[in-house]
Amino acid sequence: MNFTNLKNFMDDMTRKFVPGNAASVYYHNREVFRYASGYSDRENGVQMTGDELMFMYSCTKPATVVAAMQLLEKGKFLLSDPVEAYMPSFGDMTYTDSEGHVERVKHPMTIWNLFTMTSGLSYRPIPETLKIAHELTHGQMNTVDVINALAREPLEFDPGTHWQYGRSHDALAALVETVSGMPFGCYVIQNVLEPLGIRDAHFRLTPDVEKRMACQYERRSEGVSITDIVRAQQYGSPTGGTVENCGKKNALVYGPAYDSGGAGLIISVAEYARFASALANGGEGPNGERILARSTIDLMRRNQLSPELMKDFNFPHLRGYGYGLGIRTCIDPSVASSIGSVGEIGWGGAAGATIMADPAREISVFYAHHMLNPMEDYYQPRLRNVVYSCFGE
Repeated sequence: MNFTNLKNFMDDMTRKFVPGNAASVYYHNREVFRYASGYSDRENGVQMTGDELMFMYSCTKPATVVAAMQLLEKGKFLLSDPVEAYMPSFGDMTYTDSEGHVERVKHPMTIWNLFTMTSGLSYRPIPETLKIAHELTHGQMNTVDVINALAREPLEFDPGTHWQYGRSHDALAALVETVSGMPFGCYVIQNVLEPLGIRDAHFRLTPDVEKRMACQYERRSEGVSITDIVRAQQYGSPTGGTVENCGKKNALVYGPAYDSGGAGLIISVAEYARFASALANGGEGPNGERILARSTIDLMRRNQLSPELMKDFNFPHLRGYGYGLGIRTCIDPSVASSIGSVGEIGWGGAAGATIMADPAREISVFYAHHMLNPMEDYYQPRLRNVVYSCFGE
């Protein structure tokens, strides 16, 4: 193994695009590379180490999936069960049809729809009912309160008829909370992360947590054309825009009592890499503790989308990928321009966190650079190939 390519790639990212980044690579459940480049606090000259806490945003989603699949393993529900059997607020749902008319759903939403993002729940702006619920609870809406409020809004489509990126994992979090009887964040920390030896994971932004976080940055584009931004995202060309400290806040967390299953986890690169390794090793972590059965991981990484649904799954950086149970899964490495394996899984987040796990080779990487507008189209496909190249296989 030779990680010169990965070190150089990370240094190139901090030289051209991001203030700082960190990564940890595991092979056969053993850490074989850890590196940090640039700054966790550029303004004060604080070097990145990989031990800083960061917002995971959508890189929370794989942990949410594992939490829910643990309950499936315990017989608490089936994928085919209607969501309303566990959360009655989903029992009388509507959707907006192609002509803008609000209709009763023809297909009751199932738990499978939540796992596969075919539920009709979207990431559209916060609906009026959520604002009302926020006021009625004086900003203290918990995970179930938020999802119950969203369930009153028309869905984007009849469940199962389309794929759309949205708040399905937040609804999964509410399901976990309802079925387990534990607050979602507590469940994930105690049942998914702590068994792997992870001791510094959070869903609440307390003063102590905030103090130990890396600064969060954002690329702002005043005076920069859309063409420049697109070119930077796809090809890595410098935009000429400014990278500015945007504060330690997460707009997808709707209050201090809300544990977002789609975007709420706060953790370090060094610690979340242990979780990534468990995904690459059939559910068994580096410490020998198991969080899922190998057969469950295998089910998660099977593409669940029909050819018709695949038409909606069209992120440029995920060509050659399908969507399994709550995570991307590689179905054609040649289309993906990848030197990796069929069945390689993972997901990324809005501030540049990304998990890649390959159960076939037992290789995993967790990488993050804590900058909004993270250039996924550029860095994610390149990062995968760079990591694989380091093994010489």
